Amino acid sequence: MSQATSQMRDFAERLIAYEARENKSSGTKPAAAFPVCEKLRPHLVTLMGNTGFRALLLRALARAEADVPSLRAMQVKADGSLAGLDKLEVQADSEELAKGSVVLVAQLLGLLVAFIGETLMLRIVCDVWPKLALNDLKFFKNDKT
Repeated sequence: MSQATSQMRDFAERLIAYEARENKSSGTKPAAAFPVCEKLRPHLVTLMGNTGFRALLLRALARAEADVPSLRAMQVKADGSLAGLDKLEVQADSEELAKGSVVLVAQLLGLLVAFIGETLMLRIVCDVWPKLALNDLKFFKNDKT
């Protein structure tokens, strides 16, 4: 099954919105096609190496393409960064771009959970975005609250 869970999609939307606000308030341009993936990249490369991260992102992109076919215009470069935004912007409207970003981030986070678990995935996210509020996140399967 390639579809990201609704919780992962919600979490991805939260990260994307938070990153967009951060970029806007700092006056910087978004770092790449999908800034959340780009911001996670150095942390995950430290954990799994360039080749491991590239493989993870390639798999997330392949899974996301099932939901958003226009993502086929994107490629993962050797360093794990995303390329092809210019092609994607020509093929997709802003709504599809937004959906593609959410689906790709959700797939990436879902794969991380599958490989390293929810706790470590959330710890990495907190390292990257330390001010992101996660206290209302109903994510864990064993969460009784």
